[in-house]
Amino acid sequence: MKEWYKSNKKLILIVLSIILFFCLLAFLFYPRFYLNKGGVETLYNKKYKSPGYKAYNIFTKLDGHVNIKSNVNTKKVGTYKETYKLKYLFFNKTITRKVKVVEKEKPVITLLYDNEEICKNKFTEYKYRATDNYDGDITNKVNVKLDGDKIIYTVKDASGNETKLVKNVKFKTNNKPVIELKGSNPLYLYKGKNYEEPGFNATDECEGDLSKSVKITNNIDVNKVGTYSADYEVSNSIGMIAKVSRKVIVYDGESGGSGVIYLTFDDGPSASITPALLDILKEEGVKATFFLINHSDNLNYLIKREHDEGHKVALHSYTHNYGLIYSSVDNYFDDLYKIREKVKNVIGVESNIIRFPGGSSNTVSKKYSMGIMSTLTKEVINKGFIYFDWNIGSGDSGGAQNSSQVYNNVVNNLKHNRANVVLMHDFENNYKTLNAIRDIIKFGKQNGYAFDVLTESSPRVTHSVNN
Repeated sequence: MKEWYKSNKKLILIVLSIILFFCLLAFLFYPRFYLNKGGVETLYNKKYKSPGYKAYNIFTKLDGHVNIKSNVNTKKVGTYKETYKLKYLFFNKTITRKVKVVEKEKPVITLLYDNEEICKNKFTEYKYRATDNYDGDITNKVNVKLDGDKIIYTVKDASGNETKLVKNVKFKTNNKPVIELKGSNPLYLYKGKNYEEPGFNATDECEGDLSKSVKITNNIDVNKVGTYSADYEVSNSIGMIAKVSRKVIVYDGESGGSGVIYLTFDDGPSASITPALLDILKEEGVKATFFLINHSDNLNYLIKREHDEGHKVALHSYTHNYGLIYSSVDNYFDDLYKIREKVKNVIGVESNIIRFPGGSSNTVSKKYSMGIMSTLTKEVINKGFIYFDWNIGSGDSGGAQNSSQVYNNVVNNLKHNRANVVLMHDFENNYKTLNAIRDIIKFGKQNGYAFDVLTESSPRVTHSVNN
């Protein structure tokens, strides 16, 4: 071995020198390549500035040999990469930085109420909104908790930023229930007819529907003419009590309905009269009954308005053709069912209050069918209808020449000891009635009369049948 080393020593030194030379070259030219920072965070929606890198060797900077690729998007929260690739001589190096886009702004909770007092059992129902600069509307993520006299609202956005809002409150302790009666008040009940409760709604601002808790008492004797009452009472959980009463008047013939005026209008609606008439009734706070006939569907909005404003929409005739409707019982009911169907389609309610064209006492029907009114007055009842005539005629469809005569025909025949069913018309251009109606109402109010709509329980005002 020694002999070999001695004979090859020079060669070995040359090889070692070459190796050392190349190692020195590598050392001198080898790139130093590293990131100024490793993983970094940057804020959402802010301009991102990269911390950069260093690339050099003993002799020079190598920035020109570095290729940078970045997918950082500060408009969207997430983790991104910056990739740096260095190619220099025969050196290839790649390093990567993770960039995390974070959102650190807290959500905002806005209360949409400013109640001084609230219902304790409804604290979760008081409205609020939560918004986040990144997530948008996050109201559905809000947690609502009651702590003593405070409502605590908390919410976290998707990035974990949390907001807490504390609302100091006072709880309502003096809320009183409310009972609203359905149907007529006073209610007129024909002697001997069973009393059927028209219904009611009882509500409490904090406790909601209390209708099932209402206690009802009454002293009604349906077999004895007189004035009675049905009394309603309900209390809530804190002992607040509501009481209301319904006056029930049991009558025989026309003995009931003391001091009540029933304004009724036949043959409408009309474009020239009905809208203005409804305006007056609304201004005066008076409800009326409208016995309709078929007109253009362009006037259906007036039928709906009558219903929506609390008036009684009743039935008169589809055709108002005496020769057709009084020629047979079948023809009459075909006509009646047509107007009932039209009304139902417009207002969504099926009416059963009717008035015969010409009234039940008309004699024109004799020309077409003897005895038909005697039959019809019984048959309409059997089929679930209730018919009304009138005991005060305004004369506006014949006889009265102006509004003064219409007015006098009505007010001079009002009586306090009966139900006053007034016949008027709202057909086209009947301005004498339109011009008289406000004065008629004022007279009624000034002289102690009440106004009401005709219902199933109203005093039956009917004529003697003459055919």
